[in-house]
Amino acid sequence: MNKSILTFISILFSVLFATSQTINPPSGRIAIVADGNSPDPDDLGGTAVSLALLRAAGLENRLVHYSHSCDLVVLHRISEAAEKERHAMMQTACDGTARRWGGFEHITFLDAKWQTDQTIKDLVKAINASTQQNPLWIVEAGEPDIIGFALKASEKEKHKFVKVITHHPANDNAGDFYKWQDILDFGIEEVRIPDQNTYLKVKESEWDWAKNHTDHRMQFVWLMGKMAEIDDVVTFQRGMWDCSDAGMVLYWITGATNGGLNEGTVSDVKTILLRYLDSSSNKK
Repeated sequence: MNKSILTFISILFSVLFATSQTINPPSGRIAIVADGNSPDPDDLGGTAVSLALLRAAGLENRLVHYSHSCDLVVLHRISEAAEKERHAMMQTACDGTARRWGGFEHITFLDAKWQTDQTIKDLVKAINASTQQNPLWIVEAGEPDIIGFALKASEKEKHKFVKVITHHPANDNAGDFYKWQDILDFGIEEVRIPDQNTYLKVKESEWDWAKNHTDHRMQFVWLMGKMAEIDDVVTFQRGMWDCSDAGMVLYWITGATNGGLNEGTVSDVKTILLRYLDSSSNKK
């Protein structure tokens, strides 16, 4: 193979790689409903990465709702003390990432189990503000119950302007009050992408770049994922750094149904976050 062909291939791959992280969000706003309480801790890393991605993409003002701990019926696999700890850790992941990265002063991060009424009302407000030109994209990063309660309490004519992004059937049908078909029956648009665990639940060493980064914002994101890895309630996070739910946010900021990354990788996340941190105007 001659040098000119090799050069052409190299340029082509460079263009394709650069394009894959292009920030090209759809119209509208985004809401995120996560769990992270009982029993799966992966939302710690998922939350930190999701917020960092939105900030790095300059889209933090488009986030209109964020709630966590949406597993409303606690499983017996987690003790009362461990459940309480999970809620506190999820609140820290939200508030700590938001404060360090900045730009989220307009958002109150809500505990869906401990502030259920307030959480539902907040999501209802976002749904009712939806129009064809300004739709609401809801990221289902946990059980669908809060989404279901909010849809039931909201204006029916607004549902056609609501899109729910999902990546895992385990979330879809894990609700205690609503199953996935119930959500679809409200007339929302289903936006389904592949299981994000494939490329975003990885060996912990693949995040050493974040652990060793000199910027405290990146170190904090890494720490949240590490807290999930050392969780002593479940064992399936051991040795793994998991931000799988953030794959739905990555999909949204890169285009969503208009060519968004539906199988994002750690490399994609790294490129977007470091591009932001390395900008001279964003150094701290």
